[in-house]
Order: sequence, then structure tokens, then C-alpha cells
Amino acid sequence: MSPHPSQSTPPLTDAVEDVLREFFASRADAIATVGGGYETAVQTLESFVLRGGKRVRPVFAWTGWLGAGGDPTGPQAPATLRTAAALELVQACALVHDDIIDASTTRRGFPTVHVEFADQHATQQWNGGSAEFGRAVAILLGDLALAWADDMVREAGLEPAAAARISPVWSAMRTEVLGGQFLDISNEVRADESVDAALRVNRYKTAAYTIERPLHLGAALADADASLIEAYRRFGTDIGIAFQLRDDLLGVFGDPDVTGKPSGDDLRAGKRTVLFAVALERADETDPKAAALLRSSIGTDLTDAQVEGLRGLITDLGAVDDAERRIAELTDSALTALDGSTATAEGKRQLREMAIAVTRRNA
Repeated sequence: MSPHPSQSTPPLTDAVEDVLREFFASRADAIATVGGGYETAVQTLESFVLRGGKRVRPVFAWTGWLGAGGDPTGPQAPATLRTAAALELVQACALVHDDIIDASTTRRGFPTVHVEFADQHATQQWNGGSAEFGRAVAILLGDLALAWADDMVREAGLEPAAAARISPVWSAMRTEVLGGQFLDISNEVRADESVDAALRVNRYKTAAYTIERPLHLGAALADADASLIEAYRRFGTDIGIAFQLRDDLLGVFGDPDVTGKPSGDDLRAGKRTVLFAVALERADETDPKAAALLRSSIGTDLTDAQVEGLRGLITDLGAVDDAERRIAELTDSALTALDGSTATAEGKRQLREMAIAVTRRNA
């Protein structure tokens, strides 16, 4: 499959999903051999991977490859597409495990994986604890997704030189996303309230593996020069952080019918986002009572009314305006780096459109 660069995003996302379906089908015999319910469990993972999602990471990797001179009608296009699609399995691992860590109950409007298996355990009245079973199965399926991402890249059909070029990029991306997840949970237990700490989480938990490294991967596949790789990484870091800042806003102010997650979920989960850190910093400076309320509320089982009150407080403290300002500045910085790069004109056009789309989204 080799989507032409002039095609819009939907055909490319369809192509990514077709590749993912083919990969899951290729594992069917091995899974069936194991037996014991494993096949049903893996079908749940497949449904999770294929259920919705914007395919942001594969699209950035593919577009980075095009912008670095990749030929969408050439012989390496199918292997490039399969490599880009493997990023969705890394994403699946991160989401499944993140939902366990955050004790999230829904994802994209459906029960999270650990909740689905906990419910199955309870319905079947199996031995042991339902919650423990659900978490254990979800951990294993997340691990499987990460292992299969590596398999998918290895079996993509890349030329040996291209495979060697992307190896350190792929390795760095996996290390960074796990490091970012560690920083996230570490900040929570240490109650690190600083804006710098929250930005570091954004940098490594989201920006690196969402946009920066996928672009880097695409550039490496196309054998781009060092200057284009550097421009891509600057663009990717800035847009990736802006992407997460938008996510922070949606985690507090998003419409559940659009986001697929409960309103105010980030507040209940205790996420130390940049949005929250800025609000707390300003409250410490101007309103000690507001600061005390923020500290005592985050990470608790808030009612809808309490969430609404915290929304108003965060807005009144100027944290929302601060987030919007940061998003705008980061987007401008990223586009400046892109415009000054040696990427192709079509690559620049597509990346500019994608940057605007991911930083202005409502889900």
C-alpha cells in the first residue's frame, strides 16, 4: 500500500489500519496454538488497537518520510508504511498501561482493557479478585503490543541500511516514553508541583514518541541529512508539547461525548499537568485558600459539581489563558523550524496542516 502524498489523512489512516489487521491475522495461528482463552484476550487487544484513534504517530512518520524525499510509489513505500503502523502498537502498550496506572475506567467511550477483563472475571464468577485479574491481563496485553511492535518493524521488509538507520531512533523512542511515564508517576507521589517538572513529563511521555521520534523515524528511513533531522526534531518537540498542552485542557474541560473520557478525569486521576501546575503556582502567589483547595482536591473522587468549581478556579487563575499562549508560541516556533528546513514543499504543507490540526483539536 502506498498512499500518495496528495491524499488526505483518512485514506492514509485506512491504510495503516489495513496493515495492522494484516499483522494481527499473521499471528492468529500462533495465538490459537496457545489456547486457554488467549485467543479471546488477543482479540480484545486487536479491537482496542483498531477502535478509533487518530493514527497521529504513523501519519507523522509517513509524512516525515515524504518530506525527506520518500517516494510513495516506490518499492520501499510498503515497508515504510508497515514500520510507521508499528507505532500504533507502541501507543496501544502505553495507553493500556497508562489506564491501569491512572485507574481510568473508559477509553474512547469503551471500558478500559483492565476494566473489561475485571468485568469478565466478575461475570464468570472465577476464583480470586476481579480487579487483580483485570490488571494482570491488561499488563500482559500491553507487553504483547510492545513486543509485537518490534516484530512488525523487523518483518516490515526494510532494506538492511534503512533498518540500521532507524534502530537507534526506535530504541531511543521506547526508552523515552517509558522514562516519561516514570516521571509522571514519580512526580505524583513526590507531589512535585513545579511547572518545569510537568513540562519534562510532556517532553518525554508525549512529545518524543508522538511527533518528534516518528518524524525522526521517517527522516531516517529516507536517509535524510543531519540538518533536516534536526529541524524535524525541533518541530516535533514543540508541536508534541503543544499537543499535550491541548490534551491537558481537554482532560479538564473536554466534552465526554467527544473525548470518550469522563469530564475532569485528569483532576480525579491526580495528574500533575502544566495546566494544574500553573494554576497552583499562581494561587500560591495570590490566593492561599485557592491553593489549598487545589492541593486537597486533586487525585480525589470529585463530584461533577466539584469538578465544575475547579474548572472555574483554574480559569480565573489564568491557567487556561497561559496554556493557550504556550500552545500558540510553540506552534509558531515549530512552524519557523519547518519553514527553514530542507523538507519538500509538499512535506512542509502537510506538516503545517497537521501541526494546526493536532494543536487545535477538541478530542
